[in-house]
Amino acid sequence: MLNKVVLMGRLTATPELKYTPANVAVCSFSIAIDRRFVKQGEQRQADFINIVAWRNTAEFIAKYFVKGQMINVVGNLQTRVWTDKDGKKHYITEVIADEINFCGDNRNSGQAQNNVPSMEGFEPVDTEDDLPF
Repeated sequence: MLNKVVLMGRLTATPELKYTPANVAVCSFSIAIDRRFVKQGEQRQADFINIVAWRNTAEFIAKYFVKGQMINVVGNLQTRVWTDKDGKKHYITEVIADEINFCGDNRNSGQAQNNVPSMEGFEPVDTEDDLPF
């Protein structure tokens, strides 16, 4: 059996990091993914996918990603079922993230830009000399 999901879309809100009572990091967020085709005379439609990341992956997302930024998610699809206090069953389908990657353009702002490593300590390479490879 195989349950693997690969998605690329834009964050619909800046991810917020939370912790369980057992002090395990969790980050729930959603991404918007444009559909491929647009019907003539209509606007492009998008799907909004719920994603949950745990532990180090959750902390990474909260530290480096903001609303509107493009993100690549690799994970698996999971459906949860629960019954509310009125006895009504609720279902939610979400992606449990295993891998997160930066991708796309650099439409990030604020927090994420402040977390980008600086180029301090790097020197330009003189391209006029022969390189050893």
